[in-house]
Amino acid sequence: MEHRYLGNSGLLVSAIAYGNWVTHGNQVDDDTATACIRTALDEGITTFDTADAYATGRAEEVMGKALEGVRRESYELFSKVYWPAGPGVNERGLSRKHVMEACHNSLRRLRTDHLDLYQAHRYDTETPLEETMLAFADLVRAGKVHYIGVSEWTAEQIREGAALAGELRIPFVSSQPQYSLIWRVIEGEVIPTCRELGISQIVWSPLAQGILTGKYRPGEPPPVGSRADGDTNEARMMAAMMNEELLDRTQEFTKVADMMGCTPAQLALAWVLRNDNVAAAIVGASRPEQITDNVGALEVELSDEVAARIEELMEGSTITDPSLTAKFAPSERP
Repeated sequence: MEHRYLGNSGLLVSAIAYGNWVTHGNQVDDDTATACIRTALDEGITTFDTADAYATGRAEEVMGKALEGVRRESYELFSKVYWPAGPGVNERGLSRKHVMEACHNSLRRLRTDHLDLYQAHRYDTETPLEETMLAFADLVRAGKVHYIGVSEWTAEQIREGAALAGELRIPFVSSQPQYSLIWRVIEGEVIPTCRELGISQIVWSPLAQGILTGKYRPGEPPPVGSRADGDTNEARMMAAMMNEELLDRTQEFTKVADMMGCTPAQLALAWVLRNDNVAAAIVGASRPEQITDNVGALEVELSDEVAARIEELMEGSTITDPSLTAKFAPSERP
């Protein structure tokens, strides 16, 4: 397993991280989820990402139980705060009240006394940024959080947060955006800003919700039980991304992977990890063997020539417009 520094900090994270956004507490049973986490550990993955909003806390519970008994110093545990965690008017957003209470609840569900990284899951336009950063600072000084980060913040928001973190002398080290060969929104402003500030990307959906695996075929309905099957927010986002041209291109992409002797998932992950501002790519799994396949991406030698070839192949179907992120992942308080 390859490990990379997170931002300008001394914290090392595994280049392939394990996340449980859709799967744990929802898509797969607890025994399968535990098997996936154990396989991740066996494959050398040390970085585990979750959030209190995933399956309304169940995902954290499943991850905490699966990691119980593993030496705490041997892995990095990340969670997030922002989305509704309950019915109360203050059980959401980034107010001091919610940040403090949500952190304590996450620690309880994850069966640990600290988080290695605590992330603002979105930007809260209704709460003063100073209030949020002060709450994060108090959690850091209390030893309950080691580092802080954000998810799906704009470059301007990241810059403002980093300035306050600097004043408070707390380590703001990461940004967690969507990023893949198809979804390249962050390349225009977020990545250059983060490079300047010493902040790394921990990217989610590097396989574009499975589109880059080639399992979605032109002229055919989504496979039953897949992420694009149904009436969820994720399925609607995928429907907005997928069209016949894109699906034709992904079939060509799979042929390039075949010629290189790797799977499409491995090639997609190898492309994401070529970016020197990406510290880790988060993968999920509904079966343990998917983890083993994903880790194989680290063995793929992706030359500049092949990278340029697949970028040219996907050109025209690549999403760079930040407004789509706002449409499907709104930043306003829920």
